[in-house]
Amino acid sequence: MTRTIFSLLGIFVLAAASLYVVWPSEPDKWLPSAVPWPEGRGVTIGDFERKTIRLGLDLQGGSRLLLQASLPEGSEGDIEDGIEGALRVLRRRVDVSGVAEAEVTRQGERNISIQLPGLEPDEARELLGRTALLQFCEAAPDLGGGTPCDEAGLWVQAQGVLDGQPTALTGRFLRPNAFVGADPLGNPLVQFEWTGEGSTLSEQVTSRLIGQPLGIFLDNELLSAPTVRAVISDRGVIEGMPLTSSEGRTGAQELVVQLNSGALPVQLTVLQEQEVDATLGEDSVVRSVLAGEIGLLLVALFMILYYRTPGFLAAVALLVYTLLTMAVFKLIPVTLNLAGIAAFVLSVGMAVDANILIFERMKEELRAGRAYRTALDVGFARAWSSIRDSNVSTLITCFILFILGGGLEVPGLGAFEAPLVQGFAVTLAVGVLISMFSAITVTRTLMRALGTTRFARQPDLLGTGVRSYRSAREATEG
Repeated sequence: MTRTIFSLLGIFVLAAASLYVVWPSEPDKWLPSAVPWPEGRGVTIGDFERKTIRLGLDLQGGSRLLLQASLPEGSEGDIEDGIEGALRVLRRRVDVSGVAEAEVTRQGERNISIQLPGLEPDEARELLGRTALLQFCEAAPDLGGGTPCDEAGLWVQAQGVLDGQPTALTGRFLRPNAFVGADPLGNPLVQFEWTGEGSTLSEQVTSRLIGQPLGIFLDNELLSAPTVRAVISDRGVIEGMPLTSSEGRTGAQELVVQLNSGALPVQLTVLQEQEVDATLGEDSVVRSVLAGEIGLLLVALFMILYYRTPGFLAAVALLVYTLLTMAVFKLIPVTLNLAGIAAFVLSVGMAVDANILIFERMKEELRAGRAYRTALDVGFARAWSSIRDSNVSTLITCFILFILGGGLEVPGLGAFEAPLVQGFAVTLAVGVLISMFSAITVTRTLMRALGTTRFARQPDLLGTGVRSYRSAREATEG
């Protein structure tokens, strides 16, 4: 009894905390406006802050852009490296800007599709439309001076002299043929080559930086800062950390892509732009929430009518499940779009399915004449294997969808890259895991608490068919 009381207290605290987390800042929009609901304030703990649930482009509104990558006339090199580098730069810009659920994917040979929730087209073009710049920088002198390479001003652009004019050492003086090699011990290193003018600049810069770091910046982000050990003229080598870290060759390959893409000044041209109306997205959210509320009420009504007292407890467990799932979505955070809402609704159905399996097993034990507590334990034990297998199979499906949605190349079919599919998979997986907790922990605790009351001794309150079966059995024995 003491254990059951503490479990009930824990469930109550968890439900109350989840309700506090998910309570909306504008409750009149989601709940009957006749009631003076208090406004939610989100969660703020130190630097951690969650005010609202993240919404995707289809719900929040924003911009869709289609960019075309091209090389200037006279440029040499493989456009593939340039586009791959452009994708990395665009994703980095989006991450730094804090845009949630942005999608940066490649379409066709030279096009890049981008979805940016919450941004106007002008803001999106400003963020993504400029060409990335690969810079070679040196530590800023104490007295300052020079063009800064980073926001803190710790690095300045390394310069030499060409034809009597100060010239910055940038990626345009690199040949786009860097590659990964290995030293005599097998450690990865990156080999690169300068153009004719680049050799002159590199020789001037490295001759004065021997024993000092030479920072490599792409789009104002430090990629690497190798120490200059000798004067570099035509060719150079980058070795050491982080190329020889646990990530090893992967780090070297990424640096090669960044050097080659920086040597190719890929130009990004906006082919198409589309603004998604935030009003339409808000209307979709309101309608989706309303549909979810009606659905939950109908499911709860069915459970109560058919399973009676256990059905009422299942409805309570379903409410706890909903609050806990939404709280997890907000805290992680999971970005919700229409596909994610569909996954959440599907996980609600799976949570109800687990309760039905448990109650049906339990009813079989009650019909066989077992006591309430015994029927409860045996019913849970026998239903667990079915619940486990169905949920594990769903989780495996979610894993497959997540991997395929991330761009995994399937032999004969090509590569699929669908962030919406990934979002659906993540949302469904989180919902399934929490539904297992709800069915096995919350429902079981509530049912055990019911066993301490007089309701457990009234068969007609434990579901349809229990009383009539017992009456027939007792009449036969009589």
